[in-house]
Amino acid sequence: MGLSDTKMRAAVRAACLATAALTAAPALAQDTGWRHAGCHAGVHAGGLWGEAADWTVKTPGGDFFGQSLGSHSLSSGIGGIQAGCDIERDGFVLGVGADYSWADASGSHPSRLERGVFYSSRISGTGAVIARAGYRVDRILGYVRAGLAWQNDSYEASTIITGPAYSANELRTGWTLGVGGEYSVNERLGVFLEYDYRDYGNDTIGLTPLIPGLGPASVAIDSRTSVVRAGVNLWF
Repeated sequence: MGLSDTKMRAAVRAACLATAALTAAPALAQDTGWRHAGCHAGVHAGGLWGEAADWTVKTPGGDFFGQSLGSHSLSSGIGGIQAGCDIERDGFVLGVGADYSWADASGSHPSRLERGVFYSSRISGTGAVIARAGYRVDRILGYVRAGLAWQNDSYEASTIITGPAYSANELRTGWTLGVGGEYSVNERLGVFLEYDYRDYGNDTIGLTPLIPGLGPASVAIDSRTSVVRAGVNLWF
């Protein structure tokens, strides 16, 4: 009888342990401990490519007014910083953030309508302030992002005889729309990959003459870029 009691107690104990394990399993499946909530900051690197399209003459009374002088593409590597904050509920993530990337993208083209004349541009930096929304599955967060973008541009018109004849510097603003994914290496460190399309519209740029005797000039330029970034975030 004593042996039977011992066996029964052992069986009851095993059943209790099994019940506890089964009860805990769903909770572990639902809550793995990974969260895309709180604030983060980090660094990134990647690439930028884009187009300075349809340099259209806007100088009142100037030659070729309203006509396009051509377009060119430009590209470079980038490196920069980012920061933001997120909240999460039931796997759904909402957040805000900002980023800035240093660049050295340049390009040029000969004028379609003038002989010996060239137009060039350079992007020295680009940034954005965004909102993002996504969904987390365990350690992986997928999201879309959208917001305000800006770009540091410089422009130049030159001739084969005089060299640089006109120049301008402009901070252009526009909008951005992108997608991304982030993987939590641990509770403090995440790695991400993002793609952004950034559109700055068609803006008229005032060109400053660099040669005495030249009058002011203006040209409308359509600008848009694509940005790919990979980086790391430190969560806190």
